Amino acid sequence: MRQQLVDKFLEIYGEGDGVGVYFAPGRVNLIGEHTDYNGGHVFPCALTVGTYAAARLREDTELHLYSLNYPESGMIRCSLQDLAYRQKDGWGNYPKGVVQTFMSKNCRIGQGLDILYYGDIPKGLGIGSSASIEVVTGLILKELMGLEDITMIDIALFSQLAENEYIGMSCGIMDPFTIAVGKKDHAIFLDTSDLTYMYAPLALAHEKIIITNSRKSRSAVDERYHERRIQCEQALKELQTVIAIRDLGELTAEVFEKVQEMIGSPVRLRRARHAVTENQRTIQAVEALKRGDIFEFGQLMNASHLSLKEDYEVSCEELDILVEEAWDIDGVLGSRMMGAGFGGCTVSIVENSAVNEFIRKVGENYEQRTGLHAEFYVVETGNGASVL
Repeated sequence: MRQQLVDKFLEIYGEGDGVGVYFAPGRVNLIGEHTDYNGGHVFPCALTVGTYAAARLREDTELHLYSLNYPESGMIRCSLQDLAYRQKDGWGNYPKGVVQTFMSKNCRIGQGLDILYYGDIPKGLGIGSSASIEVVTGLILKELMGLEDITMIDIALFSQLAENEYIGMSCGIMDPFTIAVGKKDHAIFLDTSDLTYMYAPLALAHEKIIITNSRKSRSAVDERYHERRIQCEQALKELQTVIAIRDLGELTAEVFEKVQEMIGSPVRLRRARHAVTENQRTIQAVEALKRGDIFEFGQLMNASHLSLKEDYEVSCEELDILVEEAWDIDGVLGSRMMGAGFGGCTVSIVENSAVNEFIRKVGENYEQRTGLHAEFYVVETGNGASVL
């Protein structure tokens, strides 16, 4: 891949030395959904698919961006003096936002760049493609601009800031953090309230991680996501009248039971209950893996789906059908919806011996029940962003 990318870079940008090649993976969150903005824990892992980039410094202050995935967009050009968001720049706004964020943090970006991107993350999976392109851009800046004081966690934070303030999407820290510091055969147990983290072993010797794309297109996701954030914030304020907490993630299920009556709306109560119990499930999941108990880990994934369906109400009929069909197959240890919800994908842990049956049976039964043709991706854990 490295040489192919360099050859394509030279074809597009012209001959010359100093071309570096970089990679940032996608990610999948195994458990801990909609907890990141509630001060709770998440448990994602980096994957082997992601975004590759070849880059070289320019003599001037121009930024030239080209994606092999979006050749119809052509070359996106701007200068370091004018990095304003422009709708016509489409995907190019993500790297532009990272460059602007670095500059706003007083990082010395004195020269322009030629960058060629190529991603092998399948479209529509919701496994961090935007964060992947942001983190790989941050790594390019760190390496080519000689920003030795900038850490990989800084790159993750700057990527989140670019997404929040430049792109205008109120996403959490999980995606860029996982992509920046992931580790093969491990997942990251991340406390989103203070960014403390530890690696937990995820060496699946006899199991596979399977992402299933429902092919159900999402609608009004941003609006619904924002609505749930507001509901959780309101529930938190109500609870803060009787208990000194900064986030819902600080509560155990037992303490929540004692103070939940302070929440004045049944809907807000359900939202807060999911945030609290999902955080506890994530803590329990890590302990289960430490003991090598993959069965309990799967049971916690199943419980996560029910909570996302009933309390957080971010699932949909198609996702529920995929999960129900998965649960009916021997050798499926756990399955749940993943990501923002309202469509998108499920993630399942499946014994090697059951993988073919899983893909065949779930695919056939899902199509019979919905008329949609699901897509299946067997994925592997990988390392975080790196120079190739």
